[in-house]
Amino acid sequence: MTQPIDEAAFVRAQYETEDNLRARKSAYVNAEGDDPREFAFEAIAEAKPRKVLEVGGGEGELAERIRDELGAEVIAIDQSERMVEIQRSKGIDARVGDVEELPFADGEFDVVVAAWMLYHVPDLDRALAEIARVLKPGGRLVAVTNAIDHLQELWDLARRETSLRRFTFRSENGEESLRRHFASVSRRDARGWTTMDEEAVRRFGASWADLESLVTGGPLDEPLRARRHSTIFVAETA
Repeated sequence: MTQPIDEAAFVRAQYETEDNLRARKSAYVNAEGDDPREFAFEAIAEAKPRKVLEVGGGEGELAERIRDELGAEVIAIDQSERMVEIQRSKGIDARVGDVEELPFADGEFDVVVAAWMLYHVPDLDRALAEIARVLKPGGRLVAVTNAIDHLQELWDLARRETSLRRFTFRSENGEESLRRHFASVSRRDARGWTTMDEEAVRRFGASWADLESLVTGGPLDEPLRARRHSTIFVAETA
């Protein structure tokens, strides 16, 4: 019998330091094709926001760009004290907090950004209800996630079925959840490939227990070319 996943414990362990996050980022150094980060930024910029909330923003690269390029006021919320520390070092108004219980007034933000984080949330509907609450009428959520076939070749190399199937918010099911809380939902799919050398493969494997077999596997005959497939969901309040 499969043991249930303790998502809260997984997130705490993953983001206690920046090491695992940086290991996974290194997998995309040699990426080609659509850039989901650009798609997300374009969706944010279209709304011409004055005040933006980013939830689960990691090391704050996107928050920093929104502030510097769009001139918007940006507040960041993250459960990880270390991620908040890194964001603050970049001059971002970052606070330790939980997307399921946002400490903000109704209608306070023009845009909320949730990039590659909603699949970690234990109660997705509660989180989406909170996001919708703090958005102004006509406000916009920009949420980014991955599809089941994302990095499929990496999972094949590990001889494991992808763990992305268990995610409650992914390309295949995200729209259904969003429509319960938002008046309109659209999507923009970003596809491409990334080439990973042996060191990048092993670092990625070390960052995720489900892929730990990659750490001790045999040498690669050639760099691994893996597909990328992310979705940028744009959801708006009435």
